[in-house]
Amino acid sequence: MAQYDFDLFTIGAGSGGVRASRMSASYGARVAVAEERYLGGTCVNVGCIPKKLLVYASHFSEDFEDASGFGWSVGERSFDWARLIENKDREIARLNSVYARLLDDAGVRRVEGRARVVDPHGVEIGGRTFTAANLLVATGGWPTLPRIPGIEHAISSNEAFHLKELPRRVLVVGGGYIAVEFAGIFNGLGSRTTELYRGELFLRGFDDDVRRTLADEMRKKGVELRFGANIARIEKHGFALRAVLDDGAELEADQILYATGRAPNSAGLGLEQAGVALDRAGAVVVDAYMRSSVPGIWAIGDVTNRLNLTPVAIHEGMAVAATLFAGRPTSPDHADVPTAVFSQPSIGTVGLTEAAARERYGALDVYRTSFRPLRHTLTGGEEKTLMKLVVDRASQRVVGAHMVGPDAGEIIQGIAIALKCGATKAHFDATLGIHPTAAEEFVTMRTPVASS
Repeated sequence: MAQYDFDLFTIGAGSGGVRASRMSASYGARVAVAEERYLGGTCVNVGCIPKKLLVYASHFSEDFEDASGFGWSVGERSFDWARLIENKDREIARLNSVYARLLDDAGVRRVEGRARVVDPHGVEIGGRTFTAANLLVATGGWPTLPRIPGIEHAISSNEAFHLKELPRRVLVVGGGYIAVEFAGIFNGLGSRTTELYRGELFLRGFDDDVRRTLADEMRKKGVELRFGANIARIEKHGFALRAVLDDGAELEADQILYATGRAPNSAGLGLEQAGVALDRAGAVVVDAYMRSSVPGIWAIGDVTNRLNLTPVAIHEGMAVAATLFAGRPTSPDHADVPTAVFSQPSIGTVGLTEAAARERYGALDVYRTSFRPLRHTLTGGEEKTLMKLVVDRASQRVVGAHMVGPDAGEIIQGIAIALKCGATKAHFDATLGIHPTAAEEFVTMRTPVASS
């Protein structure tokens, strides 16, 4: 490998690219990483982290209301959007510096600028050419907006994190996790919020009970949900925006946020010219070990458009490093990956939905409970928590666990360990619950609500 400048050159310093670079360097490889925007990628800058901070902020309005049920008198209160964004930006800047330090301490060379692949072992950045035995594409994804008249007046989730002021009326378009999260954020912060989705019910791919429960709870909290609706064009009238729907109906808003999808960030990287196969969506086609169609070029994370989650990209990055430089060919494990949606209330899920499990296993035992959390016995709140277990009847193995309610992600993370270990319903039944908690419901459900 001495004929090259580096053993590995990573394009993209997001969560996956940084982890792959650091781990490769720890195995003795000479590594460089190029980044054109910001260290940490989408997750740190315009994704997971700032989103979760805004979710925290938006929930305080409900907490203030609930406080009176516990004897607290909360006086006059107000919300300062500019201060929230300033504090958020300060924390993101701190994380950017942490990522820089991690790379520097690992001996990884950082190169600022947009990298373009010039051949299977070379990249060009700002007129400079670097060579490497292996190139790793870790450029993530980017929001996509539909081509409709007036789309220039809309924003994506990227811009939502940097708005100068909190909009009084917000229209969120989309039915994925980003859409429901931002609908909850704006609603909680006091914006009059409407979410539009062209399908019959949002969160396609999630368990149907989870989808229906979240829709019910979001409506209780004041979010207007309009399913089966689609925007034909957007018009600007003074400082306001008007969305004209396919059926001719009109909605006015101060901001229209599109969260209708993300595409692999592969355009303009020189990949096709280098012979790298891309699919119709622009994703880099890889094998089980993240190898592209060109020897020496690898890809991980959202740019491969498989399971687009930060922990998955990190996992894949570690696998590439182990394969290349630790003598351990490693294929990432994409089975039973837990995930959370930081909607309000939140969702946690791992394993198969009931529909997917029925298709794979046939006969199932399904356990489900819905209840009002202890907290709301004093607040008077009507929010309900849903918990559900999907069990393969033949083996009695728990193949899916789903939750809608406070701290769902925290609870499902622990349940995910059990599923990964192949736990059966008998294992759940033999586990004592922690009382009083919501989580204990997962080990106290005894009677299936559906068995077929």
